[in-house]
Amino acid sequence: MLYRENGQFKQTYRADLQIFPVLQDRIGMYLLLLVAFVAVPWLASDYFFRAILIPFLILSLAAMGLNILVGYCGQISLGTGAFMAIGAYAAYNLQVRIEGMPLLLSLIGGGVAATVFGVLFGIPSLRIRGLYLAVATLAAQFFTDWFTNRVKWVTNDSPSGSVSVGALSVFGVPVETPVQKYLLCLAIVCIFGLLAKNLVRGAIGRQWMAIRDMDVAAAVIGIRPVYAKLSAFAVSSFIVGVAGALWGFVHLGSWEPAAFSIDRSFQLLFMVIIGGLGSISGAFFGAAFIVLLPLLLNYVPHWLGLPLSTATASHLEHMIFGALIVFFLIVEPHGLARLWLTAREKLRLWPFPH
Repeated sequence: MLYRENGQFKQTYRADLQIFPVLQDRIGMYLLLLVAFVAVPWLASDYFFRAILIPFLILSLAAMGLNILVGYCGQISLGTGAFMAIGAYAAYNLQVRIEGMPLLLSLIGGGVAATVFGVLFGIPSLRIRGLYLAVATLAAQFFTDWFTNRVKWVTNDSPSGSVSVGALSVFGVPVETPVQKYLLCLAIVCIFGLLAKNLVRGAIGRQWMAIRDMDVAAAVIGIRPVYAKLSAFAVSSFIVGVAGALWGFVHLGSWEPAAFSIDRSFQLLFMVIIGGLGSISGAFFGAAFIVLLPLLLNYVPHWLGLPLSTATASHLEHMIFGALIVFFLIVEPHGLARLWLTAREKLRLWPFPH
């Protein structure tokens, strides 16, 4: 009976259209942010930050950007790893070629470079769709792999092909410890999450969803497919580019082109499918699942006393991913986010069955 709306009256359109119209949802979100910003930095260990929280936040951001393109606009993309790579290498070149370049401006510059790249490879979406569009975005992945491996200017003439970043700072405050890196990622993810949520709830988000459902009908009612599709590619690529810059600067510190291979693109697509297509919260559910599953497969057998080698755990991880993707596509296409939404609706109606 705690999750009820008795006595909650909305007297303005603004109150009715807010992101969390139910009081319990707002309280829960405030508590979650309080725990994330205050309690976790005090309680979590360095290993927990490096292995779980920082990768989870950055992959959530990348999955959020991909979900805007695939889940909200219906444009299939298999080149997300390429957009992450463009963001990372663009931010790196801004840092090494411009003296005193602020970190936040480098991250934004990486997002802008990824936006330009994404719009260029999004132009084929005006003529092709479905599997053909997936192949076109896959070409972006192959092109980026070749470009970052062969063009020495991208890696600042590094003989090994790998690059590394120096000390990080934001507004003169050094970002060195895992706690500081976690707070930086958390703040960026919260800002982009709020912007993305408001964007998909507005007019541009409704245009994306109209294109996703039936682009011919959307064009008939006055929606411009060119603007809708390219804007989806631009916004998605910008968010993914910033996530790629964070992945390289904050999580890895030094990386090579293999860090943004096609495996990364498929991993992000799995996050979106498992977490929930067309859902901002689905990006967080999918990223949590992808980050935690390998750790569970490594630790749970040891806790139970079962001998399980690292190779077996890796193969088992891929098998579980494949089985879950098939399961969600058949049983619940909207993923874990839909399951949470269903449970939430049941809580609102409990103990009544209707």
